Amino acid sequence: MRIDSEEMDPTMAHETMAHATGAPTEAPGRAPLRVALLGCGVVGSAVATRLVEHADDLAARVGAPLELVGIAVRRPQRPRPDVPVDPALFTADAEELVTRADIVIEVIGGIDPARGLILRAMEHGASVVSANKALLAEDGPALYAAADAADVDLYYEAAVAGAIPILRPIRESLAGDDVRKVLGIVNGTTNFVLDKMDTSGAGFAETVEQAQALGYAEADPTADVEGFDAAAKAAILASLAFHTRVSSADVHREGITEVTAGDIQAAKEMDCVVKLLAICQRVTSADGSDAVSVRVHPAMIPRSHPLASVRDAFNAVFVEATAAGPLMFYGRGAGGDPTASAVLGDVVAVARHKVAGGRGPGESAYADLPVVDMGQALTRYHISLDVADRPGVLAQVATAFAEQGVSIETVRQQVAAGSGERAKLIVVTHRASDAALSATVDALAGLDSVDDVASVMRVEGD
Repeated sequence: MRIDSEEMDPTMAHETMAHATGAPTEAPGRAPLRVALLGCGVVGSAVATRLVEHADDLAARVGAPLELVGIAVRRPQRPRPDVPVDPALFTADAEELVTRADIVIEVIGGIDPARGLILRAMEHGASVVSANKALLAEDGPALYAAADAADVDLYYEAAVAGAIPILRPIRESLAGDDVRKVLGIVNGTTNFVLDKMDTSGAGFAETVEQAQALGYAEADPTADVEGFDAAAKAAILASLAFHTRVSSADVHREGITEVTAGDIQAAKEMDCVVKLLAICQRVTSADGSDAVSVRVHPAMIPRSHPLASVRDAFNAVFVEATAAGPLMFYGRGAGGDPTASAVLGDVVAVARHKVAGGRGPGESAYADLPVVDMGQALTRYHISLDVADRPGVLAQVATAFAEQGVSIETVRQQVAAGSGERAKLIVVTHRASDAALSATVDALAGLDSVDDVASVMRVEGD
């Protein structure tokens, strides 16, 4: 039998829903707040379970009970024995469900139908809690505008770094400060892969298969290993940190598919590790004005850096602010329970606003800084060259760097046994624009003394 509180006596409806969800039958201060859940996968199941099992605590924290009035799924008749709710709560009619909720939790992911359902929920006066980083990175401004027009909240802590509380500290705790840089590991799959390549010596393909077997990677890992997931999160972080609208299209993105065992070994020789980093930084543009640089790519970082110790599928975000100084946030970046923790933190926040009246902070894009291209980003390169082992080669290589205005920090030559007249040059640069560094690599590739530019990787975290 379908439970619909609008067709019952209000008291009976309250008691029926409380019984179905495990919510307390007595309101601590006011009428229950109706909660609709969109999606019941790994995260949605964990959210529903915690809503039921911790109903009394959540009600006490909010000041009113939270009643789960429906869960939108594609196949409502499918048995879900691990989700402790009345099966009658499952529905395929998400459009109708969002119209009768005070709070809508969206954990279905993707762009559509999530976007339409969120907008419909807001039009009917519901505050929205979302974990949808792709949608927020692509169409965040439209959602913020809709929330403003409807006078409701849009919260999305779970969209970046799972259980780690990073968005609210940037948006609220550091609102009186000047954030200069956000440097983070925000994708657990790629961190697991790179960590295992570093510790076990396994190759890329082998390690991805291991990540899939453990549930860290999807059957199609493209979004993770090609950096799309991290780029969406970087866009959200940069938007909040620098009060500027940044979309995923503004983020320079490189994945880890080209990282080899040789790159991992080269990093070890420098006492570094390779990580896929999201780097959001306030910079000075070519005309001297403030701008924003946002990029995602693999990079070597010193083992002494706090991010180097982030292992397995964990995430961490390193924030540098003018007054606060360096801050680091660390924890589980994915998984049902960790993500549910972030989701329910937002649910409690928006529910409190419903009880007390008012809203939380909305979009802050007043700075409206330009987003510069990758060429203007300042970084360092680690370059491995296969060269002829003869006099004058090093001078040729040094000249190529000098012509682009790039300074060399260290250079090391290796001659492998049996290689004849061939050698390997390993060059680490000082900091320079990525455009100048890239042009230097192109120039090196054109030298007759250079057989091959074996590998190029950026160096960060110094």
